Amino acid sequence: MTLAVRVPEELAARVPAEQRGQGLDRDAVRLLVSRGTEVSHHTFADLPALLRAGDLLIVNTSATLPAAVDGTVGHARVVVHFSTRGDDGRWAVELRDPDGRGTTRARAGGPANSVVRLPGDVRLVYEEPLAAGSERLWWARVSADVPSLLGQHGRPVRYSYTDRDQPLSVYQTVFALPAADGSGSAEMPSAARPFTACLVASLVSRGVQFAPVALHTGVASPEAHEPPYPERFEVPQTSARLINAARAGGGRVIAVGTTAVRAVESATGPDGVVRAAAGRTELVVTPERGVRVVDGLLTGLHEPQASHLLMLEAIAGRAAVDRGYTEAVRRLYLWHEFGDVHLLLPEEFAHAESCEGNCW
Repeated sequence: MTLAVRVPEELAARVPAEQRGQGLDRDAVRLLVSRGTEVSHHTFADLPALLRAGDLLIVNTSATLPAAVDGTVGHARVVVHFSTRGDDGRWAVELRDPDGRGTTRARAGGPANSVVRLPGDVRLVYEEPLAAGSERLWWARVSADVPSLLGQHGRPVRYSYTDRDQPLSVYQTVFALPAADGSGSAEMPSAARPFTACLVASLVSRGVQFAPVALHTGVASPEAHEPPYPERFEVPQTSARLINAARAGGGRVIAVGTTAVRAVESATGPDGVVRAAAGRTELVVTPERGVRVVDGLLTGLHEPQASHLLMLEAIAGRAAVDRGYTEAVRRLYLWHEFGDVHLLLPEEFAHAESCEGNCW
């Protein structure tokens, strides 16, 4: 799916919301709501008024890793983005060139057996491409414990549309939980970034439930709009029961982020029942496959060529996605991980609720 809209460069969110003005918090972003072909405009703080008792939010608890590490190939400086840990101890990595502005540009990985030298006399050796026909991500062996390496020498992955480096805390959501084995996401599960502890409390007091899942995201190069590759996930038994109970009680199941959709749909059978599951998922949600349990999606704004848009279409329909993105550009919404947020609800709910809160 490719959208027929152009996103002007000035609509990139260059700094987090809380750094755009005195007294602002993470929830100081705008919220676009698409219900079928109807669109309304809100602030993120309006979210409790847009949901109702019995609704359930699926949230990704994966913590963001400081996944970017400086290295050298021969005499050339490079940056390694550590993407995904394999079951055999290897890591899928992306090699990038410094661009002189504190960020990076694309660079092909490999060839096999080539060596990248990392801090602390650590060696990274390329073995094979992650996927046939792609040179961006490669499986590599690392001569040290990678979580320890990242903890000592890593920093958050940063792309050229941002203004400056940020501390790792800026890239952690309120739901992030450190994993005992050092697992986490190479890039922040950013749909949940605008949530604050106060807003979560407000949602709970309204009767909205939360079901935690985990999906550890890899790097998504801004120059390539590839479909998702296998990623580690877990849907706990307690969360599976919460989701099934919400559906049985008539509540809406709304995923916070495309990662949460991928995790829970990977644990849902053809009968629509969610069961505890963990491992690697290769699921790609498309309109043809559809969704089995998710009714709505709270997500950031994606590039018009992004593969994630197929998932949005599967949940809410093509008309809702087209209309929403046209309105987002027209109303100057901000893109990327520090940007504004889009709540998509399927057409059958289009007239279920009136516009509450501060509708613009």
